[in-house]
Amino acid sequence: MSRSHSLRELYLSRIREFYRQPARIFWVYGFPTVLAIGLGLAFRSRPPESIQLDLVASGSSSVEKTLRDYDVKARRENRPGLQLKVGSAAEANRRLLTGKTPLVIEPKGSQVIYRYDPTRPEGVAARGAVDDILQLAAGRVDPIATEDLKVTEPGSRYIDFLIPGLIGLNTMGGGLWGIGFLLVNFRVAKLLKCFVATPMPRRNFLLALIGARLTFLLPDLGVLLLLGTLAFQMPIHGSLLLVVVVDVMGALAFAGIGLLIGSRAQSTETVSGLMNLVMLPMWLFSGVFFSSERFPDVVQPFIKMLPLTQLISGLRLVILEGAGWLDVVPALAILAAWTIGSFYLALRIFRWT
Repeated sequence: MSRSHSLRELYLSRIREFYRQPARIFWVYGFPTVLAIGLGLAFRSRPPESIQLDLVASGSSSVEKTLRDYDVKARRENRPGLQLKVGSAAEANRRLLTGKTPLVIEPKGSQVIYRYDPTRPEGVAARGAVDDILQLAAGRVDPIATEDLKVTEPGSRYIDFLIPGLIGLNTMGGGLWGIGFLLVNFRVAKLLKCFVATPMPRRNFLLALIGARLTFLLPDLGVLLLLGTLAFQMPIHGSLLLVVVVDVMGALAFAGIGLLIGSRAQSTETVSGLMNLVMLPMWLFSGVFFSSERFPDVVQPFIKMLPLTQLISGLRLVILEGAGWLDVVPALAILAAWTIGSFYLALRIFRWT
């Protein structure tokens, strides 16, 4: 058997093996689609919700009247109203401590006391909105005229931010589990030992696994991009070719990391633990579901060196900002460094038995 023929046969056998197992097809193509649809519906564009607050009952009803008048007017004008609950101080404080209300208002003479958790965004927002209502009703005039310009067009929504993150997350999972876990499965089943006994060049086996992984990657990328554009009107401002290049570079980096993780593991339990150990920091820090810039400056250099951070950053630059080739060179360079370094180490320590 020629070297090229063995590589082709190994590649085709991997493709056939994958498509003969419906469960794998679901986890590679179906699960990311379901996850994107679910999160897209959860964070779809919708009007602001009513402000929830508790008012401590008192002898004076001027605060309550002001708030109820505002609520009636706001609902008449199709603006967010107020969900006002009047009760005792003890009941209101209990609801605040248990998270059932973000704000408690207690009138005391000419003063109004606000109780809220300053670390809870809903409480801070409710406090500011209610204070504006009461101050304007009392005759406050703002010295500076303001105008609100609300941004709702595609490209600025959470779902537009999320889709590139899901693409990166799926690329990472496919590279690590599709290479590393598969190798350990072959090792446990003694298949690697059988392959070594054949005249097949050893590198052909690894090249076939990586080639098959890249083949599975392209339909997966296409499914998520089509879902984003057709179901959620996500714009793609940059080059589709550059999107594919960035994703392929990410796939190669994670294939190398998967090969490194699976190069010596002797059981599926061991490799599963190692996979989760590698993936968890990237799940948390790489900006899949929220911006990685939320973390303190001291950890930013570490975050920026993670391959998933660079993959997602590159995808968002191209898809959402229309970045060109020069703009993504830093991300591609870091992904290339991960690819070369992980493959070099993996091939140095790889065990066939």
